Amino acid sequence: MNVNMREKEELEFNGPCNKVNNDMTPSTRALGLDALHSVCRELYPDQTNPLTVTAILKFWLGGPDPLDYISMYENPGNPELGIPPHWHYISLGLSDLHGDGRLHAKSMPGQPSGFGFELTFRLLREPEEKTPPTWPANVMQQLAKYVFTSGNMLLPGDHVSWHSPLGKENSRITQILMAKDPQLPESVSTPHGLVSFVQIVGVTPEELQAAQHWNGQGMINLLKTVPGCGPWLITNVNRAYSAMEDPMVAEQVQNGIEREGSNLSGVSAKCWWVQMENDISLESYREKKKDSDDEDDGDLINKFGIKTESMQDDGSRDDMFNNYSPTVKTLPGLHLSFNLEAGRILPLAIKGRIMHGRHFTFKSVLSHTATTFVAPSVTGKFVSSDKPFVVQGPWLQVLINDELAVKMAEEFQIFNSLTQVQLPKTFSWPDYNLAITIVSD
Repeated sequence: MNVNMREKEELEFNGPCNKVNNDMTPSTRALGLDALHSVCRELYPDQTNPLTVTAILKFWLGGPDPLDYISMYENPGNPELGIPPHWHYISLGLSDLHGDGRLHAKSMPGQPSGFGFELTFRLLREPEEKTPPTWPANVMQQLAKYVFTSGNMLLPGDHVSWHSPLGKENSRITQILMAKDPQLPESVSTPHGLVSFVQIVGVTPEELQAAQHWNGQGMINLLKTVPGCGPWLITNVNRAYSAMEDPMVAEQVQNGIEREGSNLSGVSAKCWWVQMENDISLESYREKKKDSDDEDDGDLINKFGIKTESMQDDGSRDDMFNNYSPTVKTLPGLHLSFNLEAGRILPLAIKGRIMHGRHFTFKSVLSHTATTFVAPSVTGKFVSSDKPFVVQGPWLQVLINDELAVKMAEEFQIFNSLTQVQLPKTFSWPDYNLAITIVSD
């Protein structure tokens, strides 16, 4: 999950690695695939052989695309519910299709199959369209590649900072939220484990920001009431308005933020820090990646901004740094640096998390390090009022007390205004031996 987006590579779906066809019969029996086919046939009994995007060179043989197949169905919608005709895309490959260990570890009964989910997508069908566009398969393959390379799952309520128009060059739909598929089962038991279906929902930047500052599921529920998206969360790349332009929706989001804060606990970002003493920066901390790290995989992981949990709300660590030395160092002062997109998350981190007694983590995409802002009430932390800046291995914790949080929230309001921020921009709190500089993306 990151807030540093780079231009996404284009995948060619009619080239040597992928093709669109109507024959997706595997050479050997794939019981996981059969089970998912059965689910699709229940929903689309008259479309037993749908148009399908197929990876010719499979991922486990060195091919570039993780999804074996992406089936594309014609969905008539539901006129009584005001749901228009659309194309329904369903991935096959994030779950274990074969059960022989070629791509996924074998699962025990009742456990997730592979990553435990498949992706779906619903695209509004244009009146003149006879066949489904294949560009959504590009999006699904890239998201699947992120899952395979990072090991992170995509769950309903998560968001993806896509930063690129979906479907057409001038589309206002440039970001992604994840939701439950409204028609497919919540969970399917296959011979190789359990599978759920997580739907990609194209949204505007304003809707993504609302999800970040509040919570993804809350925004999804509001989008279900908005014309142009509706209860089945159909993506319309021609939608020219944002739900946040509706005063009632905007008020509900703002009320939710004030009442609940944000459930976004961290992002990946371009960030680094230097130790500071007497207002002088002394040393930089940018741990180098190991030579064995795969640069291509790292670049891919850095593409997306996806909700993550870097610490539990009780302050306990997850296993992201368990393999690191517990060496502890206390810093007399701290100078943090973030790129602009990460900087725009700072109001959320302070007002939506710290001022609600929570924590917020920036995981560096430049190194194997992380910086966590911590409220005084968070338990399990290793910072304290007399030691507000502490490094443990690659993990830096920064204690933000109530008084400092108020000061930071007031100064960070500049990121919520229409005024262009002149970069580099440094915020300084000398009484706390803390400074933050925002630099260009």
